[in-house]
Amino acid sequence: MPEGDARGGREALQRLRALDPRHWNDERRPRLRRGVYLLPSLFTMGNMFCGYLCVLYAIRGEFDVAAPLIGVAVLLDMLDGRVARLTGTATAFGVEFDSMADVISFGIAPAVLAFMWGLQPLHRVGWAAGFMYLSAAALRLARFNIQTKTVDKRYFVGLPSPAAAAVPATTVLFYPAGLRDPLWAAVSLVIMLVPALLMVSTIKFNSFKTIDTKKRRSYKVLGLVALIIAVILLHPIIVLLVLAYVYMISGPATWLWTKFRRRGSAPAQA
Repeated sequence: MPEGDARGGREALQRLRALDPRHWNDERRPRLRRGVYLLPSLFTMGNMFCGYLCVLYAIRGEFDVAAPLIGVAVLLDMLDGRVARLTGTATAFGVEFDSMADVISFGIAPAVLAFMWGLQPLHRVGWAAGFMYLSAAALRLARFNIQTKTVDKRYFVGLPSPAAAAVPATTVLFYPAGLRDPLWAAVSLVIMLVPALLMVSTIKFNSFKTIDTKKRRSYKVLGLVALIIAVILLHPIIVLLVLAYVYMISGPATWLWTKFRRRGSAPAQA
């Protein structure tokens, strides 16, 4: 074989090996790894940006634009953790960054939105209620960070902050005109204080993290998800409002049912 052909064959083989990740050198692999590590943080940054925009639009009185931004923040918050687990890039920095973003999107943003929408006519009572909600969200997130490895993954201890933020967000989206009468403004106290109390409570809420889509009957779960999406598309505002309130009520309802059931079984055993 001519020397030129052999040399060209070796160069072509080297180019093919360079395209295979298994033959990448140690300098190229860390660069790719660093890029993958940034991916979950980008979702977290988007989550925080939606909370920031929600505050700006709420101050301007554009409630129909501000409220859906909390919903977008909820979706991004769900994605950043799942992307981190799928890519194996979960870090302590990501956990702390996610919590800080959640304080903005699910603490400050709902509090400002609810104040500008309905708490404002109540003056000091209104801003005090908003601060109570913000404090409850921050405490809930701090407790979640230290209990991640010690609690049952099937349940959340206390109402999750994204689910709590969905209550005022869907309510505002359902009636974006706002509450100006002090008597009607008392309604906004309920939609802020009840989720705040549930966030710092020890009532358990289903996390839906144990649903196994690998089982044979997983098609039932996928069918239910498809049905929920179809219903949401038909009447998005009403369905989202109902889902937010049903999930908020599910925790106390389950707790009461379990408590009365234990009381009823105690005399029977005696």
